[in-house]
Amino acid sequence: MDNFQKDIDDRANLALSNRFELLLFRLGASAEGDNAELFGINVFKLREIVPMPAFTKPAGIKAPVMGMVNIRDQIIPVIDLPSVLGCKAESGLNILLITEYARSVQAFAVESVENIIRLDWTQVHTAEKAVNGQYITSIACLDNDKDSNNLAMVIDVEQILYDIVPADHDLHATRLTAPKQSIKPGAMAIVAEDSKVARAMLEKGLHAMEIPAKMHVTGQQAWDTIEKLAKEAQTEGVPVTDKIALVLTDLEMPEMDGFTLTRKIKSDPRLKAIPVVIHSSLSGNANEDHIRKVKADGYVAKFEINQLSTVIKEVLERAERHEDGPLISRLHSV
Repeated sequence: MDNFQKDIDDRANLALSNRFELLLFRLGASAEGDNAELFGINVFKLREIVPMPAFTKPAGIKAPVMGMVNIRDQIIPVIDLPSVLGCKAESGLNILLITEYARSVQAFAVESVENIIRLDWTQVHTAEKAVNGQYITSIACLDNDKDSNNLAMVIDVEQILYDIVPADHDLHATRLTAPKQSIKPGAMAIVAEDSKVARAMLEKGLHAMEIPAKMHVTGQQAWDTIEKLAKEAQTEGVPVTDKIALVLTDLEMPEMDGFTLTRKIKSDPRLKAIPVVIHSSLSGNANEDHIRKVKADGYVAKFEINQLSTVIKEVLERAERHEDGPLISRLHSV
């Protein structure tokens, strides 16, 4: 167990090379009786892994929330992950994955933990159109053979929390007070976000700000659009900012992560003037340091849509004044 928790913070440097580490675990057989499949979660999300402790079940708790557990004097909800994903843990729920996500902490009960594998984001592919893929965000190929069946399903933590665990985050953007933002006529926001929940919220928020937006599920898709618009701008003899008002990106995404996307934009002389705002549930000093290194113009934690509006306003105003360099002192980590 100690091996899984060793040097988690040191793994943050992988993010600067479009790589990450995936914790592999099993939930048991499917409802159809199939063999136990491998699932995965980004190590960045993990706070720790512990054997299943005793937990309490307060009145009113409803499945798949099993109860509450006290971990280091913090009361955390315990979620029956096999139940959520339609599996049955044949040997019982033996392990808790303690995760920190979108400024909330929760414990996922699983049957067993396998190991940690290091992958490139190009080995991860979107699973939005997959059958029974409601809580699966992507499929990870665990080796370099494209025809291999050595796969793991990466769980969509955001969707699970949205559906199951009440939170104070305004996921429906019902408390949106975002004012209209001033952008060049004809320009748009390029959005890269693999979570269906986050994309819906961002789409609603940007609409309220009157910023046209083109949504993408992967960083690679967003990059392809950016390159296409850059070529159009060059052909028309206009700045690329006439086409792209800003880029709004998640960090964790199939094919290309947000760190890599941001670095590619900011290292390209044609594109570096485009403001880039990172919107992510991954927090911590290591991530904030990387955000500075790739020269993002702003950062805000999910799911704070009004805070995001404030950050967008700041970076757009700064871009209009042609101020260079990242907003290091004004990166928002709320």
